[in-house]
Amino acid sequence: MKPKLSFEPHLVIKETVLAPGNEWSIQLPGWSFLHVTSGAGYWLNPRLNHDLVTGSVLILSEHAKGLVRASQLAQVRIHYFRLQPERLTGLVTLGEQQFLQRAATQDRLAARLFPPSAPLALKFKTLCENVNSTNPLGLRLDLLGLFMHVFSEELANQAMVCDAANGAKTRLVKLLNETPASDLLDLSFADLVRETRCTPRHLSRIFHQVVGLSFREKQAQVRLLRAQELLATTESKVVEVALESGYQSLSLFNLMFKRRFGTTPARWRDQSRGRGPARRLGNRAALLQA
Repeated sequence: MKPKLSFEPHLVIKETVLAPGNEWSIQLPGWSFLHVTSGAGYWLNPRLNHDLVTGSVLILSEHAKGLVRASQLAQVRIHYFRLQPERLTGLVTLGEQQFLQRAATQDRLAARLFPPSAPLALKFKTLCENVNSTNPLGLRLDLLGLFMHVFSEELANQAMVCDAANGAKTRLVKLLNETPASDLLDLSFADLVRETRCTPRHLSRIFHQVVGLSFREKQAQVRLLRAQELLATTESKVVEVALESGYQSLSLFNLMFKRRFGTTPARWRDQSRGRGPARRLGNRAALLQA
């Protein structure tokens, strides 16, 4: 797999300015929330174009096809933030992650426009105006609240959908809808067999149907995403990150991390923070020390 050399923070408000007539092809992972702070522009996609007036909010998934173009008359200033549900492993459940992954590919949900008078747009405007005076933790929670507000109706409907047959698949879906993704690190396959009350073979089949991966593959994915977050946001040693992510062997952690991201954890940390080859010797020493 091609190594991922950057790790941009999410739930952080940023700003960009487009000169008159300039375009922005938004290619950011996860979901992006754009607030037109001043000026005007357009959201252009193959099916339908929308005017972006001052105060409007555009919400896009990474699968949305299109671009933002500034008006020919004046520049447009945009505040934006993005969110990656898979990085909210201790908060978002596995079922919610699955729902949001499906929503990202649906045309009616992948690109949504809210007028300046919409409560969500007014809330986002207030957050943008007070971004420098708001407690960072409070701001992240407010941005997360905006995101959940957008999908509140769909998530509520998702929770109400229940198969009439009280089968193992229904019990599995219910469990995934109630379990934070991070809990998968401490959950064994035997635990899941007991909770769903079915045979291991049947559970393997229905887990793959629901999640799209085997239990072992999904658990490894959650572990490595957790490790990636810790490497990028903390100063913990590599061995500490390995243990925190559920790996008892540092060598196994290094092997699995390199297999997924194309580089070692220590080098990935340096690359994600913009540190180049000059620190290669230091990386090696840190890894040996860990």
